[in-house]
Amino acid sequence: MAELETRQGINARYAKTLDTQALREAFLIERIFQADDITMTYSHMDRIIVGGIYPVSQSVAIGSEYNHVVGTNFFLQRRELGLINIGGPGVVNVDSDTYQVGSQEALYIGAGQGHQQLNFSSVDAADPAKFYFNSTPAHQAYPSRLITLEQASPVTLGAPETSNQRTIYKFIVPDVLPTCQLSMGMTRLAPGSLWNTMPCHTHERRMEVYFYFNMNGEAAVFHMMGEPSETRHLLVRNEQAVISPSWSIHSGVGTQQYTFIWGMCGENQVFDDMDHVKVSDLL
Repeated sequence: MAELETRQGINARYAKTLDTQALREAFLIERIFQADDITMTYSHMDRIIVGGIYPVSQSVAIGSEYNHVVGTNFFLQRRELGLINIGGPGVVNVDSDTYQVGSQEALYIGAGQGHQQLNFSSVDAADPAKFYFNSTPAHQAYPSRLITLEQASPVTLGAPETSNQRTIYKFIVPDVLPTCQLSMGMTRLAPGSLWNTMPCHTHERRMEVYFYFNMNGEAAVFHMMGEPSETRHLLVRNEQAVISPSWSIHSGVGTQQYTFIWGMCGENQVFDDMDHVKVSDLL
């Protein structure tokens, strides 16, 4: 069983005092995937759990040893979970149901599921699955469901002239399937575009996590965070994630093309419930 890391909430006033290392320790998750294991980071911000499941030579399970993490009889007793596979074909067993989850496909698992079995495996060890997941508290149970890339309600935004042309695949949103509070999707930048979510925004009613991938070893994303009047940045490498509080902007520019997965939880699931910030108002 991998160690669980806990991140306490950080308010905007305190964040202004942090140096680079302290910002990274508070908001950056440096390792998501560990072979044949599970990683979990438990954030006090809306009680989201962020992690990776990486079955290479053997299957991996979320069993009773994780019950203490959430203080219930089993992991998803009062939680829901969404995952997106960024690796090779994988298989997820949820109690008596089996889901074949291909590359760039998502699986939503509703609260109350996984009491008997919550098991993850790869079809081919030479091309293992990589399940990136978010889990949030849930007060209502909804059916589990596989969501393909074609079903993910794609929307293209931005333009080449502003270096932010991108396609947003909304896998786990109300227009696709019902959930209690979790929303997840994937944004893929077009060739030649480097900026995501710029012009930027905040949303006081939801926190968000960004997970960056599809970068080589020398590439990085400069993830912009902080209040609009007190911007900071985190340098993010391949397959790392950033916890973004509701008071913070969340945007980034890369040294090359990249893809990222976003996950949100909070008061509502209205995708465009945002407080937009003009570039001219950033400091």
